[in-house]
Amino acid sequence: MKRTIYSVITGTGNYIPSKRIRNEDFLTNEFYDTDGKKLDKTNQEIINKLLEISTIKERRYVTDDLVTSDIAYYAAIDAIKSANIDKEELDYIIVAHNFGDVKNDNKRLDIVPSLAARVKHKLEIKNSDAIAYDLPFGCPGWIQGVIQADYFIKSGDVKKILVIGADILSRVSDPHDRDSMLYADGAGAVVLEAKKRDTPIGILAHKTRSDTFLYSNMLYMGKSYKPDHENKGDLFLKMNGRKLYQYALETVPQAIKDCLEKSNTHLSEIKKMLIHQANGKMDDAILKRLYCLYDIADVPENIMPMTIAWLGNSSVATIPTLLDLILKDKLDEHKINKGDILVFASVGAGMNINAMIYKM
Repeated sequence: MKRTIYSVITGTGNYIPSKRIRNEDFLTNEFYDTDGKKLDKTNQEIINKLLEISTIKERRYVTDDLVTSDIAYYAAIDAIKSANIDKEELDYIIVAHNFGDVKNDNKRLDIVPSLAARVKHKLEIKNSDAIAYDLPFGCPGWIQGVIQADYFIKSGDVKKILVIGADILSRVSDPHDRDSMLYADGAGAVVLEAKKRDTPIGILAHKTRSDTFLYSNMLYMGKSYKPDHENKGDLFLKMNGRKLYQYALETVPQAIKDCLEKSNTHLSEIKKMLIHQANGKMDDAILKRLYCLYDIADVPENIMPMTIAWLGNSSVATIPTLLDLILKDKLDEHKINKGDILVFASVGAGMNINAMIYKM
């Protein structure tokens, strides 16, 4: 019998910044609406509403001396150590990000050389056959990097791939936009290896969709909402939150269902749902709608681990960080065991959605 090549995660790592930013730290901000008018609600009211909708109590920011390639490197070291591999054996280094190395004192985009090239340099990898490149794909970028890695591994010529997701959103957030309270910084990484098996393991199926025709501008870069913002040339991350919420509810559950069907897996077989966390209440609604597609009234308890309450929305870093915390027993009440089947799913700028079914 011919054995099949599967893509298996053999190591995980993360970098969670040390700087804790609590909701109360936004009490002195001046918040404006999209039309440049100062919001008539008190900051405490704005903060209370954010907590109610998003469940975010605090988030993490990097210190002033770090850039995205730095924290990507720290997560990479952690993952390589976890996988117990020789870094010179890596065939690819894929770094998913969206804003490059934005410095604390300079908001200009800096992506030359690529962040992957910078990470490879920091890792001191001399192997010229270790190909390093970046992947900007919105919040689903890390999953998309893993999907690309799966294609490489399934080709039969590739053995080991490092996939990193890292972003520093605090430096592209408009301090005068209440949505800035959603965003956070962080990095997560995995090592995927080719494994030949008689029975399925690792990545079982994946599904990606891009709805650019109608929805490409729901996340975009724009000027500060404050009319007399001191640096007129600065651009900040902007979001049409209500439309994005509705889009996610209408499309993410079906994308996950399509992926489950592609892998011949029923929803009842899933042990954990690792979903990108931009909004805690939105994820709850997505999960409920997914189970409704299967005519299942009650969502199982503890199936969707959440970190957004204390880590905020760290974009491409959210899911790999979440996976690492669980596998290293750092997330209370959540365990992943051998043989468990997981769902990974994300939605973000583009608009892009992807899902992946994975067997431990």
